[in-house]
Amino acid sequence: MSYTVIFLIIGMAVVTYIPRALPAIVIDRLRLNPKLEKFLGLIPYTAMAALIFPGVIFVDNDRPEIGIVGGIAAGILAWLKKPVIVCVIAAIAIDLLLYLIY
Repeated sequence: MSYTVIFLIIGMAVVTYIPRALPAIVIDRLRLNPKLEKFLGLIPYTAMAALIFPGVIFVDNDRPEIGIVGGIAAGILAWLKKPVIVCVIAAIAIDLLLYLIY
C-alpha cells in the first residue's frame, strides 16, 4: 500500500472525526435556552420514529393493517413507559398472531 493511500485514509478519518467530536467538546461550554435543550433532546426519538414508521406501514403490502396494529400496540406500551424490548416483543407477537389467525 502506498503512502498516498495511507495519508488519504488518515485524512478522511480526521475529516469525519472533527464534525462528530467538535459538538461534544463545545456543547458543555454553551448555555442554551431550556426550550432549545428540550428540542435537541427529542431529536433522537423523532429520528427513530421516522425510521420505524415506513416499516410499520409496509410490513405486508397485501395486509398493512397487521403492521399498523403491531405499531399501535408498541406505541401504547411505550406510552405506558414499558422497556423498549417489551414493546418490540409485544409488537412482534401481535403481528405473528395476526398472521396466524388472519
